[in-house]
Amino acid sequence: MEFHFGGFVLAPITRTLSRDGAVVPLIPRYFDLLVLLVARRHEAVTRQAILDAVWNDVVVSEGALSQAIRTLRRCLGDDPREARFIRTVSRHGYQFVCPVTEAQDTCLPTPTPAQGDAAAGRSATTATVADDETVDAALDQLLGPPGNGGEGDSRLDAAARLHALGTAAALRRLGQRPGHERGRALLREARWDVPGAGPVALWGQPGMLRATVHLTGLRLRRVLRELELRWAGAAAGGAAIGGLAGTVGGLLLMFGPGATATLSVPLVLGLLGAAVGGAGAAGVGAGLVVGEVIFRSARRIMLVPLGALGGGAAGLVAHAFALAVLEDLFGRSPSPLGGGLEGLVIGGGAALGYALATHPREGGMASPHGIARWGVALATGVTCGLAGLALALTGQHLGAMSLELLSRSFPSSQVGMGPLARLLGEDAPGPWTAAVISAGEGLLFGVGLALGLTRRPSARR
Repeated sequence: MEFHFGGFVLAPITRTLSRDGAVVPLIPRYFDLLVLLVARRHEAVTRQAILDAVWNDVVVSEGALSQAIRTLRRCLGDDPREARFIRTVSRHGYQFVCPVTEAQDTCLPTPTPAQGDAAAGRSATTATVADDETVDAALDQLLGPPGNGGEGDSRLDAAARLHALGTAAALRRLGQRPGHERGRALLREARWDVPGAGPVALWGQPGMLRATVHLTGLRLRRVLRELELRWAGAAAGGAAIGGLAGTVGGLLLMFGPGATATLSVPLVLGLLGAAVGGAGAAGVGAGLVVGEVIFRSARRIMLVPLGALGGGAAGLVAHAFALAVLEDLFGRSPSPLGGGLEGLVIGGGAALGYALATHPREGGMASPHGIARWGVALATGVTCGLAGLALALTGQHLGAMSLELLSRSFPSSQVGMGPLARLLGEDAPGPWTAAVISAGEGLLFGVGLALGLTRRPSARR
């Protein structure tokens, strides 16, 4: 089925948009967006519905959708102030408003050999000129001033269109222009957004150092954008699961065998669990964001060390804060508390599960949804739980067992793990209790981190 509108022909089967027989180049996601709007032209499609349909495997900002609409309007010759094709529905989404005629896919007649030879010669020359003009126009945008969305929008959009036209041809013509170093960096960054895009080498190319500096700047800005999108979600996921675990643990201390805890214990442990879980997930999540953005071609290799470093940093900060509070309140820190080493191991375990369960996606961080999302959360939780178990077997302590050691210095403490130990078949907290509790803490932390990190934010209405 083809869609005919305003002199254009949109053919979903062959994935082409053409006008007067000339193909209008579009990167795959923008083509999918146009097909969606045309197919659902009898309604105003919400921003959330568009993001879920077109960017269903990645998390991107609303700026990516706005840039896609701007590009489609430019390709169609549309004016947003007097829309002929795509109308903006305020605080809702977009609607395709041009009259559309549906037709079966057309087949061109087969020319005779003589006609074919002559036509082929003419069309080849015309196509070469048209392609050169199209490439030059995209290069002008690539090397020109940034649009309203900044360099990360309009210039990267031009780089993606150049990949769609042909990476090798774009690089050949780019090398003849001033400012080609920035253009090469943009092409290298945008190649992840276009399936089938060719390689863009930096090593050994003219202006290699300058291009590397530009690419580093692009990726650092992308890190900040991704942190804004994903980091808060990771921290919230860790805080939510930590608060739940702390509250449930406190209730078990209230009602378990030989319990002496009062109602305040679940409340305090819930708040403490939320704080520790949120801080830890923030550290590990930040490491994962940096790994996915900066090291895109070596994503799985780099996620583990960067997740571990993020967890270690969060553990060191939490350890220093806990020691300062204990010293201030009691004049001493009576027991060893989990810190940098524990955070390093837990962060590495969580990152390993996340790296194994997800795979690189173009255009943003991996964002599984539905059953796949829960599968990623479970895989992250399992490897994180194994990391917690390894810590317990080597005599290291996570949150609950640190509280147990702390309680031994204060005979009137209500946070001893005795009731939990008796539920697990030990008279007092021993190796088995430590192993079960530490593995459980790691499992829950990994699940909360992954669910928060892969949460798809709702589009603003």
